[in-house]
Amino acid sequence: MALQHAASGERIALNRGEDDIATFTSIALAKTEHMELIRLVVTKDKPMPEHRVEGEITLLCLEGEIAFDAHGRTVVLRPNEMVYLAGGEPHAIRANQDAVALMTILLGPVRTGGPTNAARGQGS
Repeated sequence: MALQHAASGERIALNRGEDDIATFTSIALAKTEHMELIRLVVTKDKPMPEHRVEGEITLLCLEGEIAFDAHGRTVVLRPNEMVYLAGGEPHAIRANQDAVALMTILLGPVRTGGPTNAARGQGS
């Protein structure tokens, strides 16, 4: 069965119950050609090892405490704190306390240096 993503304008519940972390796992909430929105559950016993994502990301801590390793340092996120990371940067995520976060990933080609020559009408 295919995963049902939220439709445009649809309400998305981020809290799932009293013992949310123990009973719920990470899930993609919405996905389009340009963006993916993920409700991420990170438990103390299951860190995410270092990896890269092509698109830019944001990570917003909703519950618990997250250690976000990137650029040779660790940023600790508590509820209502977030971090931005440029696309392609290696990073790791672990929980100092079991945590729930909202992750946004921008998808598609990485743009650098502004519009291309073709986009400015200077293409061949």
